[in-house]
Amino acid sequence: MGHSHDHEGHGHGHGHGHGHGHDHDHHHPNTELDAATLAALDESIPDADLSPTEVSRRSLLRSAGILGGTAALAVTGAQAAAAAAPKNAPGWIFQQHQRPNVWLAGDHHIHTQLSSDGLYRVIDQARHATAYGLDWLVITDHGGATHARIGVDLVNPQIKAARTELKNTLIFQGLEWNIPAAEHGTVFVAPGSREVEVLKQFENSYDGSVKNAGSNTPANEQLAVAGIQWLGRQVDRRRVQDALFLANHPARNGIDSPHEIRNWRDADPRIAVGFEGAPGHQAGGLPASIGAGGARGLYGNAPNANSFPGYPAESYRTWGGFDWMTATVGGLWDSLLAEGKPWWVSANSDSHVNWNETARRPDGSDQAQFDRDGRYMDPVYSGTVNRTAADFFPGYYSRTHIGADRRDYLSVMEGLRAGRMWVDHGMLAKGVEVEVREVGRKYGEPLGGALTVRRGRAVELVVRITTQTMPNWSNFVPQLNRVDAIRGAVKGTVSNRDTFTAPDTKVVRQWDTSGKRGTFELVLPLGKAEEPFYVRVRGTDGNRSQPGYLGAAIDPAGPQLDVVGDADPWADLWFYTNPIWVLPAQ
Repeated sequence: MGHSHDHEGHGHGHGHGHGHGHDHDHHHPNTELDAATLAALDESIPDADLSPTEVSRRSLLRSAGILGGTAALAVTGAQAAAAAAPKNAPGWIFQQHQRPNVWLAGDHHIHTQLSSDGLYRVIDQARHATAYGLDWLVITDHGGATHARIGVDLVNPQIKAARTELKNTLIFQGLEWNIPAAEHGTVFVAPGSREVEVLKQFENSYDGSVKNAGSNTPANEQLAVAGIQWLGRQVDRRRVQDALFLANHPARNGIDSPHEIRNWRDADPRIAVGFEGAPGHQAGGLPASIGAGGARGLYGNAPNANSFPGYPAESYRTWGGFDWMTATVGGLWDSLLAEGKPWWVSANSDSHVNWNETARRPDGSDQAQFDRDGRYMDPVYSGTVNRTAADFFPGYYSRTHIGADRRDYLSVMEGLRAGRMWVDHGMLAKGVEVEVREVGRKYGEPLGGALTVRRGRAVELVVRITTQTMPNWSNFVPQLNRVDAIRGAVKGTVSNRDTFTAPDTKVVRQWDTSGKRGTFELVLPLGKAEEPFYVRVRGTDGNRSQPGYLGAAIDPAGPQLDVVGDADPWADLWFYTNPIWVLPAQ
């Protein structure tokens, strides 16, 4: 794996949550490579019209499975432009991402009294999210007959009022889509005059509950694809400035088959961008002495008639609080990355009713009242503490950190789409910045990016950690004791779309970071770039580890399988980053 070395120091000058700003000089070395790549990617240009360099680039991209159909690799840099004119971006284009100006923490999966199993007002969730350090959040009440009829309309004034009250918090309106033939997903749009109109039309036309399309039939799977494509058309037609979809708790019931996930992503890669790497409901595994005594993440299920038969029993549980598809090195997430498909992981609260809370629904606020009015009545003080709820307030435990150009709605959505993201539990780290660069260069590609280098050039991974100095919301300062680098080869499109392994992906370096303070760098030489590959990073407090699901040779010390009834989330903290690709060219 090559040796590694640490650069200790505190001279980076960036405050909490901030990157290093834009460094335009690092765009110059690869300008001609980028131009050739862009030409090679434009499949409307025949081979005969390309220069020899561009033909060479196109053949490389084809061999990596990156050209052809809707498969492609990196992401459009300026999402506002891409959303406004997607006709100019038929697929994803390789582009050097600019380093983010600001890191914004958020949560894309939050319920209110407009959900049939929710409790709180929008302002309750938004105020807690703000108090717990979040910059952005998405309100995602459950799709269904009542919500489609009236709930989408009713929640909007609450969201607008919360935006007025909390001027520094970005509050999106979305919904939790019952994906036809599959699980749930977050769908949300950029704020605008037609946010309600578009969401309501989407839910009435494509929600699996509304359309009675829950079973795993080919027709229902196609309805899900059609829904994603419809959202893309609403952006194309400027009805909304932007729209995104992420699959929620994907392994919980085994009903998100590998081919469905690939189909969603390929339906419109601008819209379908990822899934929850870690589900909400993280208090669900607290032991019965202080909590619900159930399954962490509420991942306590078993296969049903709609489950994909290839998934093992272990996939129905969380591993260190993370979904099996993400926690397994060389597993389903890696199988997508090894195809060269951008697919990102997030983490959030899925907050419905929160642990250790003192609110309840008022008397008379029941299912019949909800069905009639489209919402439960406002919560009241209960006089007791709820220790059996499975959820935490937004920001209390799970965070998704997005690298953005600025603090606004479209920049958050662009950062999410670009994969400039890392996620953590329990405030494990204050800052995580990752890049891959050519050896000798000052700057490289950040999270979600694709570094194009000449074949044979030496590259290296740089992980810059700012350790936590603040206590988390359980009132202790977390200790980051280990950081792992994970590397996988890009093999191109799989012949079997139900593939959920990537045999060439493995942990290639483990750093002991115990005792480190302030900001430090970890540098891993990646050798000479000969074939396409990607790298990603995770970190842990080191309290609970075991060999990964695919064996110790792949992952010697991954997260442990969570025990139902005894999974204290505060004693088991991890962070995960999204990947960076390396694309060698002649």
